[in-house]
Amino acid sequence: MPCRTALAPAALVSTAARLLFLVGALSAAPAVVPEASAAVRPADELVFTVSDSGTSHDGSYTLRCHPPGGNHPSPRQACAALDRATSQGENPFEPVSADAMCTLVYGGPATARVTGTWHGRDIDARFKRANGCEIARWNSLVPALPRTA
Repeated sequence: MPCRTALAPAALVSTAARLLFLVGALSAAPAVVPEASAAVRPADELVFTVSDSGTSHDGSYTLRCHPPGGNHPSPRQACAALDRATSQGENPFEPVSADAMCTLVYGGPATARVTGTWHGRDIDARFKRANGCEIARWNSLVPALPRTA
């Protein structure tokens, strides 16, 4: 018949004391709670106002990203285009540099203004198609801005 041994009363008391000590230490430790601002980033929201594009997209529309939404005609694709430009280290809303050498190509009368918030920054940008640099800047934001006719 197998032999069973019982724990000595001193061993039981010692084990119980260790458990109580651990439980007490854990409950006394401060809880780590992430800051609300770090956990919740406000959604990016931009208002596009487009004129004279020669398309049905003239007017004002709202684009929300992270998650995509708003009344923009292609919110998912527009947010992806803006995210791509931003992830490549570019500021997609930065104006053409004053000392840029641009071709004298007229891209039509289309204009756009973009206002709102993007990646925590306030945005107030104007777009036109007056020369090669401005055309390239506009085209880099298609489909956030409409492809012109």
